[in-house]
Amino acid sequence: MDTTMAATEMNIAAAGRVPAPKAIISVSDVVVGFGERVILDHLSLDVMRGEILGFVGGSGAGKSVLMRTIVGLVPKREGRITVLDVDLDAATDEERRAIERRWGVLFQHGALFSSLTVLQNVQFPMREYLDISPRLRDEIAMAKLEMVGLKADVGDKYPAELSGGMTKRVALARALALDPDILFLDEPTSGLDPIGAGDFDELIATLQRTLGLTVFMVTHDLDSLHTVCDRIAVLADGKVIAAGPMSVMLASEHPWLKAYFRGKRSRAGRASQETGRPGAAS
Repeated sequence: MDTTMAATEMNIAAAGRVPAPKAIISVSDVVVGFGERVILDHLSLDVMRGEILGFVGGSGAGKSVLMRTIVGLVPKREGRITVLDVDLDAATDEERRAIERRWGVLFQHGALFSSLTVLQNVQFPMREYLDISPRLRDEIAMAKLEMVGLKADVGDKYPAELSGGMTKRVALARALALDPDILFLDEPTSGLDPIGAGDFDELIATLQRTLGLTVFMVTHDLDSLHTVCDRIAVLADGKVIAAGPMSVMLASEHPWLKAYFRGKRSRAGRASQETGRPGAAS
């Protein structure tokens, strides 16, 4: 074969390849502990750009600990964490601050400031990171509240006046205040009724598609895992024991995975979805 033709065919083949997913968050051999108790034991995990990753595990396994370690709220003993190609340990204060502007965090119970109004809560990251006028802050905050499905009159309320679902949405609006690339969600549907949880899942999926977000979601909600997550990572004994789409979880014979994804509650949930009868058994 002519070398020019061979090179052309190689270029065509290369052009047709689907590029490998790129890790936007990379956790390598991370160790985290409190006193003598080790919570994360040389844990490694990659989160791919543009995906919704569901992070699951038993109660007290350390799911939220990993999320808080990535964002710098919990110190690690060993290992390396890279976000957006920046090694967080090697980053300067300026580089670290720039990375922090590119993620948003929704904590499990919202973590709204009780002494601030809804509008002031959403504006809080803007006050920390942006030098903009009060009028522009108001406009951006109102836009974020609208984005998460809340009306303008909510802005003057205080957290104590909000329902659980509204609190979650305000906290989500605050997490989106700086137009982040990465969204960290800690048990976003916890405490919500099934209808509210379903609506919140749909909101997350819509925002992810619309804004091109990468979502790291700590959750135990099987419905969320089934409906919105592209991949699932499972934490047990301080390590990630499995990672992949729901089909991989359902096919696994690992005792914990089998009990969690194919146990009685999971079967009842799937049967209910298929038959429309709550709690129907398969």
